[in-house]
Amino acid sequence: MDRMQLPAISARAQGLGTENAFVVLAEVNQLIRAGRDVISFCIGQPDFPTPVNIQDAGVAAIREGKHGYTPSAGIDPLREAAAREINRMRGLAGPDAITADDVVIGAGAKPFIAYAVLSVTDPGAGDEVIYPVPGFPIYESQIAVHGAVPVPLYLREARDFAFDPDELAAKITPRTRMLILNTPHNPTGGILTRADLEAIAAVLRRHPQVWVYADEIYSRLIYSPGGGEANDSDNAFASITQIPDMLPRTIIADGASKTWAMTGWRIGFAANRTLAPVFTRWVTNTDSCASQISQWAAVEAINGPQDAAAAMRKSFHERRDLIVGLLNEVEGISCKTPGGAFYAWPNVSEACRITGCADSEEFRKRLLHEAGVAVLADIHFGSRVPDEGQHIRFSYAASNDAIRAGIRRIADFIARNRK
Repeated sequence: MDRMQLPAISARAQGLGTENAFVVLAEVNQLIRAGRDVISFCIGQPDFPTPVNIQDAGVAAIREGKHGYTPSAGIDPLREAAAREINRMRGLAGPDAITADDVVIGAGAKPFIAYAVLSVTDPGAGDEVIYPVPGFPIYESQIAVHGAVPVPLYLREARDFAFDPDELAAKITPRTRMLILNTPHNPTGGILTRADLEAIAAVLRRHPQVWVYADEIYSRLIYSPGGGEANDSDNAFASITQIPDMLPRTIIADGASKTWAMTGWRIGFAANRTLAPVFTRWVTNTDSCASQISQWAAVEAINGPQDAAAAMRKSFHERRDLIVGLLNEVEGISCKTPGGAFYAWPNVSEACRITGCADSEEFRKRLLHEAGVAVLADIHFGSRVPDEGQHIRFSYAASNDAIRAGIRRIADFIARNRK
């Protein structure tokens, strides 16, 4: 019997991008199930359990019957806690500081990328959104699928993976509706300094029609420059909201996933006085609300003891220094010291040449299948930046032993495969 022809899938759905970390992870898991020994650096999530006090708060919420819908904007205690934390991290105070009414809770921070694009652009109008490349792949995916025009803004290795403000100025047109900033940055680990942000703000003041989407999910994972003791009791996080005139037009996106190892709990939040009611309607139209159980756990995450979060951060700092030091000892690899998050973005142009690999993607595949090391290639984070060479991404959310063993395997692979 002939197979019945099914209705067509939309061009929008067929063109929807993905997050290749999960694609590579599936490949890694398949190899592991087949008995292969693979050390994985491909997934960007803390390798620690959620702190026990936060787990207990989630269990208590279940036992107390907190199982139902909440308001779409989130429960008041979490909106209040998030507002306090946003203000504390960014030094915001006075009448312009973020209030609970300015905050919307989501099922992770990721949905707010879509909500922001949907809230400030119109399909078919030619509205443009500028986003960083390399960058979190969901930026480009969500811009395009919702009918806006993605405009890449290239991050430069010579600028410690920041961008040239003059390049930003050249990209802005009368159709530009939003600029996405991500600091600390995925995939490079780079940060935007106060000087960077002041230069960006100077450009934006000439273009009042442009919103700013400040993806600051790694805001509490900033480390001291260079090596040295990982004493991170304080950090130097800089946000564009600290620059005069920028807060009202900035959407602050943050959440619980990275700081408190709560990726699977799915709690994020966004803050903007004007757009909070709009985001609330988007939540109503999509998820209804974030999990009530997870929201109560996030209240404890923000308000409770911070010892576990501080210990995780200290460990990430130590791992950063370890992996950068080891990578820079490998023939053909050079790696800048990232300022935050838990990613390293080494330049492997010479390693590709030495081993006869055409590019970073071939190098990545051979590392996986011949050396048993899983990383991501630069093309998984947007089009390769012109004249910037070849790069791969390591997530150093892995043990020190795994880092040492993985880098040793890469060094051995290069030595064995010299052309």
